[in-house]
Amino acid sequence: MPKIKAEKKSRLHKEVQSQGLTFKTGIGQHILKNPLIVNSIIDKAALRPTDVVLEIGPGTGNMTVKLLEKAKKVIACEVDTRLVAELQKRVQGTAMANKLQVLIGDVLKTDLPFFDACVANLPYQISSPFVFKLLLHRPYFRCAVLMFQREFALRLIAKPGDKLYCRLSINTQLLARVDHLMKVGKNNFRPPPKVESSVVRIEPKNPPPPISFQEWDGLVRIAFVRKNKTLSAAFKSSAVQELLEKNYRIHCSVHNIVIPENFSITEKIENILKDTGFNEKRARSMSIDDFIRLLHGFNCEGIHFS
Repeated sequence: MPKIKAEKKSRLHKEVQSQGLTFKTGIGQHILKNPLIVNSIIDKAALRPTDVVLEIGPGTGNMTVKLLEKAKKVIACEVDTRLVAELQKRVQGTAMANKLQVLIGDVLKTDLPFFDACVANLPYQISSPFVFKLLLHRPYFRCAVLMFQREFALRLIAKPGDKLYCRLSINTQLLARVDHLMKVGKNNFRPPPKVESSVVRIEPKNPPPPISFQEWDGLVRIAFVRKNKTLSAAFKSSAVQELLEKNYRIHCSVHNIVIPENFSITEKIENILKDTGFNEKRARSMSIDDFIRLLHGFNCEGIHFS
């Protein structure tokens, strides 16, 4: 019996060992091995022959070579030099070699180049910071088709009132249209991850909404710290009140507004929440339009979040 178990274990990594590679699952190396899913992801990106495509974590190049067939150029960002060597070896001596540019390093610390579309089987631990790096990138790209952990993907598309609705949901949907495209089972990867996956399409809103994202995020962050609390309760935090009072005093100083001696930031915040009708509302059920109205209400009274 021990012999059979040993065979089963070795079979899982037979193909990997034949290439002389061991994948580092600690940094999210789960190679998408199913060619049907690779092709489907690329089809959903609706690439044009003139497109420059950004790919994050190309691995051994299963998706990269397909992208090179469709696009004018592929810029692949990879942190693991072993996989960079595999990828370059795969296209060496072919017509595709001149269309491939490899950026070696951590994509979160890299200045992104110009690109038309982003297509990637993303290392899951960088999902959130990478999404916002993408959405704040200029000039605008047309779309991104990305593989995420299933629960993260469902957070991206969650609506007010949904259990998974959170700061990630509302911030992403402020800046982009987000669509869930398909579910992908764990057995489509080598080695298989511990979680199920989903593919999502993200299209940035161009032009973006005419508000400061930094300030918007400051408001949303306060509201979603405890999304089930009323806003009246969320804004009673002493740290929040200290920050908003500091910002208010700076605003008054810049605009030569005299602050009364009996000024109370607690009362001012409570009055704004009541006047806008949001004092008993909870973040979990508020829409983008609700938060825009609330932010406008605070700003009109000289209170800012950044």
